[in-house]
Amino acid sequence: MNSNSMEETRSKLPLPDAFVQFLNDNGIDPSIYTTNSAHLTPRYIRLKPGCEEQLEAIEADLKCTLEKVEWLPNFYSLPPDIQIASSKAYQDGKIYGIDAASGAAVSALNISSGDHVLDLCAAPGAKLCMILELLGNSGSVTGVDVARHRLAACRTLIQKYSLGDHCRLFVSDGASFSLIPIGAHSEFKSLNNREFGLKGDDDLLYKEWTSRRPWKERKKAIKEREKGSLQLISHKEDPEMIYYGRQSGVVGLSKSELFQTVSSHDNSQYGYDKVLVDAECTHDGSIKHIQKFENWGWTTLERRVLDAERTDDLTVLQLRLLTNGFNLLKVGGYLVYSTCSLTCAQNEDVVEKFLSLNTCAELLEIDDSKCWPCKSGRIPKTLRFDPLTSRTSGLFVAKFTKLASSPSFAESAKLAS
Repeated sequence: MNSNSMEETRSKLPLPDAFVQFLNDNGIDPSIYTTNSAHLTPRYIRLKPGCEEQLEAIEADLKCTLEKVEWLPNFYSLPPDIQIASSKAYQDGKIYGIDAASGAAVSALNISSGDHVLDLCAAPGAKLCMILELLGNSGSVTGVDVARHRLAACRTLIQKYSLGDHCRLFVSDGASFSLIPIGAHSEFKSLNNREFGLKGDDDLLYKEWTSRRPWKERKKAIKEREKGSLQLISHKEDPEMIYYGRQSGVVGLSKSELFQTVSSHDNSQYGYDKVLVDAECTHDGSIKHIQKFENWGWTTLERRVLDAERTDDLTVLQLRLLTNGFNLLKVGGYLVYSTCSLTCAQNEDVVEKFLSLNTCAELLEIDDSKCWPCKSGRIPKTLRFDPLTSRTSGLFVAKFTKLASSPSFAESAKLAS
């Protein structure tokens, strides 16, 4: 971009020069962030299946017309200034907010009845809810997030929408989480606890879920808050299960059965049918997120988005998350990698590095994308959504499958690090 174009861009955008330069350096069209683009990008909701006949009542409740998203079932768009949180439809669990691009990423998984699904970066939980809705009364969903307070919000969400029966939630580092889906096989469930040398609490069976946490757990949480802890779990700690549904396969198991791990070879046979890795990123593809920096301060944006060292750390984390999610995938299963960044470094570059290290990974065409309002990424078969092209938030999507030949978990993890 020449100096005159830069000046024209700066005059149109309420953005600092450093961010405009960041966009230009990454080949991102700065006009995505204009006030006009933000105003034209609608809000999206997903209507709970079975509530279609109540659409008129929901429109009256929201005081606006809902426009059906023809390319994505059960999705509707509404004006961006409409707030849904105070509506009766939202409070009654009939609708929830989720961007259409995020819905497309979930749809790309091709979830089928009976699937065991892993959502490796589950917070804030809208995609988790959609996965559970698509599964219905079958299979299981394992939600993982490193931040306990964010995962607790997921728990609140799935309970609000009565979607938690087939779900379990773990506070854990997604780059090292290694638990297999319960119910995916029987031989591991029948192992004798004594083989693990575990005693005491490890031999107690999980009973029906109760929202009342044990006193020791509540005391620990209070201490963490007093210390100002961000409540991020160490990768060296065991995952902490903070929720499990009645049909998630947990009830009747002992701790040793639940927390056993298997080899990468066994994951290929007994792992998850579908894995979603919606990885942590700079969130530069979200107009609403960028607009928040007007209140937070542009120096905060420079620290969170523009800092090269932080971006380098993020791309390393993204590769580790993608690699670990793939190791937990069954042969023939599907993994979707997505970020709400528009930079190549956090998307195509991560995908290329991952494919170079994993010969058993194959990039797939997303069949439904033929009717989606998106464009191709730099790598064939990858997709990009953005406000100008799609009237959605920015999102990158890539879909993989696992072929029969797989390197060991230790080899892949070593290469990714």
